[in-house]
Amino acid sequence: MTAATGSLAALLRPDRITSVVDIGANPIDGNPPYKLMLQKRLCRLIGFEPQAEALAALNSRKSDLELYLACAVGDGRDGLLRVCRAPGMTSLLEPDENALRHFPMFSEWGKVVSEVPVSTRRLDDIGEIDAIDLLKIDVQCSELNVFQHGQRRLAQAVATQTEVSFVALYKGQPAFGDIDLELRKLGFVPHAFTAINRRMIAPLLASDPYAALNQLVEADVVYVRDFTRPDAMDVEQLKHLALIAHYCYQSHGLAMHCIEQLARRGAVEEAAADQYRGLLSTPSD
Repeated sequence: MTAATGSLAALLRPDRITSVVDIGANPIDGNPPYKLMLQKRLCRLIGFEPQAEALAALNSRKSDLELYLACAVGDGRDGLLRVCRAPGMTSLLEPDENALRHFPMFSEWGKVVSEVPVSTRRLDDIGEIDAIDLLKIDVQCSELNVFQHGQRRLAQAVATQTEVSFVALYKGQPAFGDIDLELRKLGFVPHAFTAINRRMIAPLLASDPYAALNQLVEADVVYVRDFTRPDAMDVEQLKHLALIAHYCYQSHGLAMHCIEQLARRGAVEEAAADQYRGLLSTPSD
């Protein structure tokens, strides 16, 4: 499929539109980073959401570029989906009450209200996915399992946005360091924080249960294919990384770096970098 029309897309002219996979697609924290790309018809999305109500809501407003599947992604084994009072805390792991009680309202939000048997599918085994350029993942503690059982799919990906944890709120939950080491092993490097979740430590209380002081709890981190080794990326990878950097994260320096590498290979016009600077000076794309 040829690239959809659009200033940067027309400049880069990838062979196909960008492929996005969203594991845990229920947008409880606001708009996903790829929303603008979907609106401009610059990407195709496959989303995974095992919670029936959230899946129905996603399907009720999807476009022809979106496909949502009602399955959990993990290590391929059966498990229990622990549905918590706060939907954002639902997980395949058991909440750790000892950890939860150290933060105001967490014990209440993390109460398990039902347990649903689920069969997980390995990312590498999901036939509906033909390519991944950007993987967005928020599955409350199962991220490491997904990465470890999706290495073949992720070999060509250029970016992933993942939730990481600094305090283990669930039993057996991998730490930030575990995620970081796995993604570096797969050829990614940290690029940006898109959200940082801080919380107040109990027994200190405030009228606002979301009030925060210094304690780091979770964050959303963007990892990208190691841009210091551009020769390890082919032309299509560089093009999709430039598009993702520009549209999803406003990472114009990274996009420019990709464009310059493409120009050196003769994959875009020699003047492409100057044209991109022009786009940035009159932003409309």
